[in-house]
Amino acid sequence: MNTADSLSTRGRALLSQPPLPAYISAHFERVTDPWTSENPGGYIPLCIAENGLMWDTLLPRLSQVDVPAHALGYDLMIGSARFRQQLASFLGDRLLGRPVSAEHLAVLAGAGTVLEMLFHGIADAGDGVLVPTPSYAGFWADLETRDGLHIIPVPTSAETDFALTIDALDAALSGSPHPVRALLFTSPDNPLGRVYTREELEAVRDWATARRLHVVFDEIYGLSVYGDVPFTSVAALGALGEFTHIVWAFSKDFGASGLRCGVLISENNSILASVEALAYWGTVSGDTQARLGDMVADRPWAADFLAENKRRLRHAYAEVAAALREEGIPHLTPGAGFFALCDLRDFLSEPTFGAEEALWNELLNEKRVNLTPGSACRIEEPGFFRLCFASQPTQAVVTGIRRIGALLRER
Repeated sequence: MNTADSLSTRGRALLSQPPLPAYISAHFERVTDPWTSENPGGYIPLCIAENGLMWDTLLPRLSQVDVPAHALGYDLMIGSARFRQQLASFLGDRLLGRPVSAEHLAVLAGAGTVLEMLFHGIADAGDGVLVPTPSYAGFWADLETRDGLHIIPVPTSAETDFALTIDALDAALSGSPHPVRALLFTSPDNPLGRVYTREELEAVRDWATARRLHVVFDEIYGLSVYGDVPFTSVAALGALGEFTHIVWAFSKDFGASGLRCGVLISENNSILASVEALAYWGTVSGDTQARLGDMVADRPWAADFLAENKRRLRHAYAEVAAALREEGIPHLTPGAGFFALCDLRDFLSEPTFGAEEALWNELLNEKRVNLTPGSACRIEEPGFFRLCFASQPTQAVVTGIRRIGALLRER
């Protein structure tokens, strides 16, 4: 008997079309045999956008916190009043560029949960959400799996350095087969590592609000900027109003993806109420809130941590860029985040996504290196791969790049 027959239609759909991309599934199948100096032939994941460079600093600070007894009980599902006040003070000072009220914050179990619950209140099943591409691959799972939305790509081209234009937004909006309710915009960008200027943010926000579209700014890498362009939050442009919302999390800037703590900043009280109505199913543990709240309330420590994080990211990227140059692998120069978008178009057997998948499989199975294929990021032209350089020790990343170069030379 096929046990899948006992599932609902929804359950069978999850089995036939799993939300996780293939490169993520391949990663978890191989994590038990990682590269180390004692295991030089081990698996090297360059596909996971995590920051392990600061764990040696983060873990001791988290262990210093004496978790209070009240953290063992129920509290507000969108985060305790104390934690949200600590976050509002920290984010207003370090990320947003202006004060923000704790009443405008909701805390949930990770940025993906924030997005799912936020968009549940923004749009109905069957509605469309504009997402500029290349894009973070996880947005499709976040918005389409349970919310039932349709992501409408706003494609950009390698010929223009993947620049987003108002004309491209207009074309995607007018050409959408579904009623569009919102735009999801990421700055700093993933996978480009691009930091958008104040003027670019204003143009995107004004375009959306003029059309009465909600616009969600994903600012999850806002404190991981190491390039020349400084980060500007959309909050620094003025009041968010009814249609503008911000998502941030501890997963990237504090290298704590496993603690599952994401933040929504919104001035739309109805949106906040709709998120709170769902928050029971995405609450952050009291233990986690106590530890993270104490950490960000320690302003001198947080300032030193973030400064060191930028220094280590800059240093790691410099070593990675040098290795890529030595191996003859072109890439776009990032200014934030943990990744470099590599251009391997010249190494495909033919200019197709089938050839891109074949190269990804060769790297994975022959060289034991896992990259994020451009198709997962919805890049329209085959041959681009995202390389994440912060989740592993830099020596492991450089070793992975050497393996990639060796396979490309063999080709």
